[in-house]
Amino acid sequence: MARNTPEAAEPLVPPALLRALRHMLRPLVRLLLANHLTYPMLANLLKGVYVETASRDFAEPGVEPTLSRLSVLTGVHRKDVKRLRDESDEAYRPPASVSLGARLVALWQADTRFSDESGAPLPLPRAADAARAGAGAASTALAFEALVRAISTDIRPRAVLDEFLRLGLVEIDSRDRVVLVVDAFAPRPDFDDKIHYFGRLVHDHIAAAEQNIAGAGEPLLDRAVYYDGLCNASVQELSRLSEALATDAIRAVNRRALQLQQQDAASADADQRMTFGSYFYRTQAERDDA
Repeated sequence: MARNTPEAAEPLVPPALLRALRHMLRPLVRLLLANHLTYPMLANLLKGVYVETASRDFAEPGVEPTLSRLSVLTGVHRKDVKRLRDESDEAYRPPASVSLGARLVALWQADTRFSDESGAPLPLPRAADAARAGAGAASTALAFEALVRAISTDIRPRAVLDEFLRLGLVEIDSRDRVVLVVDAFAPRPDFDDKIHYFGRLVHDHIAAAEQNIAGAGEPLLDRAVYYDGLCNASVQELSRLSEALATDAIRAVNRRALQLQQQDAASADADQRMTFGSYFYRTQAERDDA
């Protein structure tokens, strides 16, 4: 007589977590499908993330996890675990235009040499000669080329200006000054730049929420306002109010962060990074992809 063999029980996963995950993944899957990233491609990528995270965050201190332990922990077959651990992963770096452009715009809004007391970026003469020859508002600020060189001496200011003009981030006014026309560096035509920020900001928000749910460390800011039953005109009004208040908050934090970064430059423990939106996240800078 055949003996009934009980099926292996699946790990107990909170149903609320599954519901939240399904809801959270829908916009991500829309983005993936729109860019021709199929389920098999995502599944293989996800295997690698499971193995990498288990190796780094769930290993016993001072002990290299075995293939068997990683396989049990992640549910990934041992052969795949070995393959994924042996594969070299290209270091994740933001596109060059993101790294330079974001730092440049942040400095323009935070440094009092290039912005007014409220953090609004000043119109800048194109070059030092124009700044010295200028009058009025033009003479109160350094030139755009000085702004670029404060970030990097390896890139020609004219090349940066041409790229910013192409992206619609700046314009030239009637006095031949460079004027910033957006409050943040978010280049619309460049997909790579947009995706870089998408990955970075969504990562940090999820990481902040995960820390709060797990109760690991001090609670982090993660706040939102939710209302339904609103007319379109009311939502539009709240959108404008939110944007205005958020812009003021971002400018204030940006300016203070620049001051503290300069203050901390000589400190041996200056190894932290942070992100502030309607949430706040902090971690060691070398764990950017954690």
